[in-house]
Amino acid sequence: MASKKILKIKNLKSKRKIVCLTAYSRPISKILNNYCDIILVGDSVATAFYGMKNTKSIDLTTMINHGISTKIPKAKSLLVFDMPFNTYRNIREAKKNVKKVIRKVACDAVKIESNGKNFKIIRELVKSGVQVMGHIGYTPQYKNKFKPVGLNTKDEESLIKEAKKIENAGAFSIVLECISSKVAKKITNTINIPTIGIGSSVFCDGQILVTDDIIGLSGFYPKFIKKYLNLEKKLNKIIKKFKNDVRNKRFPAKKNTY
Repeated sequence: MASKKILKIKNLKSKRKIVCLTAYSRPISKILNNYCDIILVGDSVATAFYGMKNTKSIDLTTMINHGISTKIPKAKSLLVFDMPFNTYRNIREAKKNVKKVIRKVACDAVKIESNGKNFKIIRELVKSGVQVMGHIGYTPQYKNKFKPVGLNTKDEESLIKEAKKIENAGAFSIVLECISSKVAKKITNTINIPTIGIGSSVFCDGQILVTDDIIGLSGFYPKFIKKYLNLEKKLNKIIKKFKNDVRNKRFPAKKNTY
């Protein structure tokens, strides 16, 4: 049975835009909880936090640790856990790993990237009581090279069909990543569950970005990112000031000393 938080997200479709960002730690999660409908413990932690080559490199144990640190008591936001690569290759593996995630993280839902074939896995997870967010378009766990999708008729038909199958499998929402605006609009208008866009136009029911990207800390700024703050530049100024204070004996001052 869907929780009140899940039902709220589903009911937001066509009413107002759904706001989503990623978090990998409690301090960030606490801030996002004031503004976001959904907080995603994203596998983007691999590249944004650990500097790994891609999101395929992060393991389940590391992701769970970040999930635990992100969970806050009485959160208003829906907490979604991004299942990492090679943790849901079959129904048995998916159920085992998702059960472990929910037990340890106590998240509200999990996200699974579509490989165009794992609809049955979504269906079985939903049947077992797990809430699932789908993910189509550019799926980093299954694509080796970045490329926008939905730019031709064949892609368009395939993506719409894929979205319908994920909806029919019981997912409560779908992330549309780097899908052309025309196709993203068609998918959003075709299915009855919310679409959450990343690089997929304003026509989606909501938007998600990686928090490290929008605050200027990741060094990753493709076309679909809007950088709201250059935190890297500000941190450089602060750390430089600290360095100078230490070297010039201005810190610690008497008020900083016991």
